[in-house]
Amino acid sequence: MVFYFTGTGNSLYVAKRLEKNPVSIPQIIKNKTLEFTADAIGIVAPVYGHEMPPMVKEFLHKAVFRTDYFYIILTYGNRHGGASELAEAFCRECGIVPSYINVLLMVDNWLPGFDMDEQRSMDKKTEEHLSEIIADIRDRRRMISQVTEADREVHQQFLQNMKRLPDDAWKKLIMVTPECVGCGLCTKVCPSGSMQMEGGKAVHIPERCQTCLACIHNCPNKALSMDMPEKNPSARYRNEHIRLEELIEANNQDTDGSILAGAFKKG
Repeated sequence: MVFYFTGTGNSLYVAKRLEKNPVSIPQIIKNKTLEFTADAIGIVAPVYGHEMPPMVKEFLHKAVFRTDYFYIILTYGNRHGGASELAEAFCRECGIVPSYINVLLMVDNWLPGFDMDEQRSMDKKTEEHLSEIIADIRDRRRMISQVTEADREVHQQFLQNMKRLPDDAWKKLIMVTPECVGCGLCTKVCPSGSMQMEGGKAVHIPERCQTCLACIHNCPNKALSMDMPEKNPSARYRNEHIRLEELIEANNQDTDGSILAGAFKKG
């Protein structure tokens, strides 16, 4: 049993390598009952600011897992900042004792820091490491990936930088430009329902935004941008192994599906 959260497809790709039919956290988190029993239960998610997305933390806090082997795979693109240690500490706060936590280096989708074209061209040894992780889980290896003092310092520096930002900085992160044609695709790939349509245009509702950037990366007209300079405004990313339809199925919070066909044609 594998649960996942994905913004641009990396964690979904990993989850599918671990299990044929992994379960989307955004699609299951609203269930009244969140109790799961299996021989092994896994979580696959990206790290944002070196920690699991808020929705993943909410899921771990709410759910009950009955298993002898609980594991977490955290995907990241540059510095993990001690993500495994931070995840373990959070799990223990939730009464979960993880058997295995590992980190996996993949393409970084953070547009202010990285050029997506450059990221695609880099050999991060992702497949080699993923094969090792799959073998570890198959063999029920028990391990928390190593964290160094340098990793911890990176995270502390990040926290200090965050304190310097205005309290409402993240509310202004995603901008809708006049190029928006109202296709609605951004509302379909958003895992938290933070993109909505008003007056035929997309609107960002920041309260539950996970800052996954799925909306920006998948906008067919590049009509969504960030309220800060990007390394390469013309480059966007979705994991090459993940189809747009899969990302919508994973994240869509609009159950009527009324604009899916149009979204696929435009995407």
